[in-house]
Amino acid sequence: QVQPVESGGGLVQAGGSLRLSCAASGSIFSVNTLGWYRQAPGKQRELVASITSGGNTNYADSVKGRFTISRDYDKNTVYLQMNSLKPEDTAVYYCKATLLVGASWGQGTQVTVSS
Repeated sequence: QVQPVESGGGLVQAGGSLRLSCAASGSIFSVNTLGWYRQAPGKQRELVASITSGGNTNYADSVKGRFTISRDYDKNTVYLQMNSLKPEDTAVYYCKATLLVGASWGQGTQVTVSS
């Protein structure tokens, strides 16, 4: 069993930056991909960025050039550095650990970007 725990959300003005962290505890040897998703009110949850165990990254078009995902394998932690934030980035951000079998979600952290 793997349990991701997010931290680092908050309120920031447009153009500002935030860094989210997700620490995965438990059977971390079974973790393949770690990813960040977000869900805004009234919208479906969407992929923001992901990183595989081999370091391959994938980004949503809407965040390319602004967000950077990175992974600390020793700490079993994944980070999302968010720069040039926009009001449309406002959402609850969730961390997802994709395992060898199945997946596990964190409880989410709120990011609010004011205009």
